[in-house]
Amino acid sequence: MSHLMNTYARLPVAFSHGEGAWLWDTDGKRYLDALSGVAVNTLGHAHPRLAAALNAQIAKLVHVSNIYQVREQELLADKLCELSGMSEVFFCNSGCEANEAAIKLARMVGHNRGIETPAIIVMEKAFHGRTLATLSATGSRKVQAGFEPLVKGFVRVPYDDLDAIRQVAEHNHDIAAVLVEPIQGEGGIRTLDIHYLQQLRQICDRQNWLLMLDEVQCGTGRTGKWFAHQHTGILPDVMTLAKGLGSGVPIGACLTAGRAANTFKPGNHGSTFGGNPLACVAALTTLDILEQDDLLYRATTTGNHLLQSLHERIGQLPGVSAIRGQGLMIGIELARPCGDLVQRALAQGLLINVTAENVIRLLPSLVFTHREAEQLLDMLCPLVSDFLA
Repeated sequence: MSHLMNTYARLPVAFSHGEGAWLWDTDGKRYLDALSGVAVNTLGHAHPRLAAALNAQIAKLVHVSNIYQVREQELLADKLCELSGMSEVFFCNSGCEANEAAIKLARMVGHNRGIETPAIIVMEKAFHGRTLATLSATGSRKVQAGFEPLVKGFVRVPYDDLDAIRQVAEHNHDIAAVLVEPIQGEGGIRTLDIHYLQQLRQICDRQNWLLMLDEVQCGTGRTGKWFAHQHTGILPDVMTLAKGLGSGVPIGACLTAGRAANTFKPGNHGSTFGGNPLACVAALTTLDILEQDDLLYRATTTGNHLLQSLHERIGQLPGVSAIRGQGLMIGIELARPCGDLVQRALAQGLLINVTAENVIRLLPSLVFTHREAEQLLDMLCPLVSDFLA
C-alpha cells in the first residue's frame, strides 16, 4: 500500500522510460503520448540535447541561492524578454507561483495608485492554480470547495465578454488588473476571439489597469507562436509562464512590461528554488531547440493537420459539439461527459486527457511528427465513434 497522500485518482499504469512522443510502461507496453505531461514535455521524452545539457549542468552546479548572482538566470531572462518584448522576469517553480507573483504585483500597483482594496477581474471557468489566492482566482467551485474562506479581491466575468468588463469598469473603481488565459486549458480549450485581447488591451489602457495574461499552458511555442497573445499583436503588462518552459524540469516565470515593470523591490517577493541554474539551463535549452529545429512551425503545421483531419473524420458525428484549438493545443467537445475515454484510450496505447467533463484535450509535444499525428488520428477517431455510437 502506498503512503502517498490521496490527492490524485491515478490511472493504473507506471512508466519506465520514454523516447520522443512515446512512453513504455513497466511491463514493456508502448504508448503514444498525446498529453506530454499536460503540456509540460515540450521536447517529448529523453531528448538527447536536453539530457546532455542537464547532465553537464548537474556536474557543475544545481543550486546556489538568489542571495548571489545566477548567470544562467540572467541569460534566460534576457532570452525571454528578447522573444516576448517584455522588460523583466521573476523566476519561480510553477504556474501557480507565477500567478501568485502576478496577483501580488497587481495589488502593489493598485496600492501605489491609491486604491485601498485593489481588485482583479478574472474569468468564469478559468484555472490559475491551487494555492489559496490562485484557486480563489480560478473559476471552478470543484477546485475551491472545502478551502473557504477564499481570498477576496477578485471580480468574475464571463470569458470572451467585453461588455461585462465594461460594466465592471463603470461601477467598480477598485480594479487594478485583468487576469485572463488567452486559451483556457482546464476550462476546455476555449479560445478567445482574435479581437478580444486587442480590445481588452485598449480598455486596460483607458482604465489604467494591468493586462495580465496567464500563458502557463498555452505559452512556450504550443500555439505556433512563442506566446499565444502574439497571434493578436498586443503586448501585456504581465505574462506568466511555466509547464512547458523547462520541458519537465520545474520552472515558472512572471514577466512584466510597461506600467507593471519595476514594481517589486528587494524584499517584496522571493523564491528559494526559483531560477536555480539547473532549471534555467533546462529552459534555455528548450528555447534553443525550439528555435534551431523550427518547432514552432511544426506546432502550427501539425496542429492544423490534426484540426482539419478531426473535423473531416469525426466533426460531423452526432454528439461532437465542437473541435477547436490552436497549434498543438486541441479540444474535442462532446455532448456528454466522456471521462471513460481516458481509460479506453489507455488500453489502446494512447495517452489523452478529458477536462471540463466533456472535452477531450490533446497536448502533444512539439516534436510530434506528421506520422505520429496520423497514428493519433487512427487510434482516437474510432474510440470517439464507438463511444458516441
